[in-house]
Amino acid sequence: MPVPGPSASSPSAPESSGSEPSTAGGPARRADRLRRAAAESVGGLPRAFWWLWTSTLVNRLGGFVVPFLALYLTVERGYSASYAGLVASLFGLGAGVGAIIGGVLTDRVGRRPTLLTAQLLTAASTAALGFAHGQLVIAVVALLVGLSSNASRPAVAAVIADVVPAADRVRAYALNYWAVNIGFGVSAAVAGLVAEHGYLTLFVADALSTLLCAVVVFGRIPESRPAEGPATASSEPAERRVGLRTVFRDRGFMLLVGVTFLLALVYQQGSTTLAVGMSEAGLSTARYGLVIGLNGLLIVVLQIPVTRLVKHHDRTRLLVAGALLTGWGFGLTAFAGASALCYAASVAVWTVGEIVQAPASMGLVAELSPAGARGRYQGVFSLAWSGASFLGPAAGGFLLQHTGGRTVWGACAVLGTLAAIGYLALGRVARPVSPAAAAPAATPAGAPAPAGPGA
Repeated sequence: MPVPGPSASSPSAPESSGSEPSTAGGPARRADRLRRAAAESVGGLPRAFWWLWTSTLVNRLGGFVVPFLALYLTVERGYSASYAGLVASLFGLGAGVGAIIGGVLTDRVGRRPTLLTAQLLTAASTAALGFAHGQLVIAVVALLVGLSSNASRPAVAAVIADVVPAADRVRAYALNYWAVNIGFGVSAAVAGLVAEHGYLTLFVADALSTLLCAVVVFGRIPESRPAEGPATASSEPAERRVGLRTVFRDRGFMLLVGVTFLLALVYQQGSTTLAVGMSEAGLSTARYGLVIGLNGLLIVVLQIPVTRLVKHHDRTRLLVAGALLTGWGFGLTAFAGASALCYAASVAVWTVGEIVQAPASMGLVAELSPAGARGRYQGVFSLAWSGASFLGPAAGGFLLQHTGGRTVWGACAVLGTLAAIGYLALGRVARPVSPAAAAPAATPAGAPAPAGPGA
């Protein structure tokens, strides 16, 4: 709807002094700019996307367990940093398996049933982890939590690609990432305080929030898998035959997966090695919660304005800048000592890199994915994160215990630099799919799409 602008006050200009129109029109112009900025940032997206956004926010507001799993195992249970890293790695192994299973089910069975099943299993396994005793039992349950929680990620990404027009996808992924970090920032800060009075509450609250997320999906999010009518069958036969082997043979896409893996190794240190390192430096659990919560807070404040600011910039340059800020931001942790303020400063630097890099990367995945194989492509892309979840904590914990924090944070700077070089190479080999294959094939915004057989 058109919004009255500064021109609404122009008729009174002849009756006023030279400075008065500026004074009267200034607030109106600023308000107009704010309304336009808000419309450009959040307007025009379908209802189904906003319900998915709401379910993501609810889930992440209760996402207490993963950021504090390392502290739970070392402080509450008294296990070593190496064991905590091993458990986090098993969580990552389960996440890798879950990403592939979830990706295939997203294409074959549908987005909605995959989301519901994954969330119900996640709630059950998360609650079980809080009651688990013994190193072997804890490790096995952590693997199951990783498998079930990551099985939903391909479905979420595929729904966004299904229902949001191609021109708005980067903005939609940025907004969804914004919801993730609103929840993460709040839950990390609150969980740090709650954990000092007992960890079991964290596990139960996490499970309940995941159940509530499943309720939102069941009640409000329609199936969005592209229908396969006669026109689709005649015009896109090759797309429907895309399998995992085809995805793994896509050189440009697999290069993106590899580069993302390098950065994901760096990000993993924020929820595992950083927590243990700050504890060894004499900082409390609450201090860690506040420091790592700064990551979510900055994304909440800066994600939308930064996305608007850089939307017309070259994507390769944005990805390179994001990788360097991330790697070297973590590298600054080597100089933090026992200062919570210095830890917070390093978090601020790598958070800016995350804000720049993450939406551009997710939008590129959607461009490289044929509509009939979005689940599989998103599942394989998730392997970068789950693979890093498997290797990153174990490697970080080992290096921290045997060589010290400076080695860990120096390695992060090196990995960020290698990722930046990889993004430069990616710009030369990655080729998006055709516009017809990339465009949403679901029915109009928010309406259920016919659920035909999967690709």
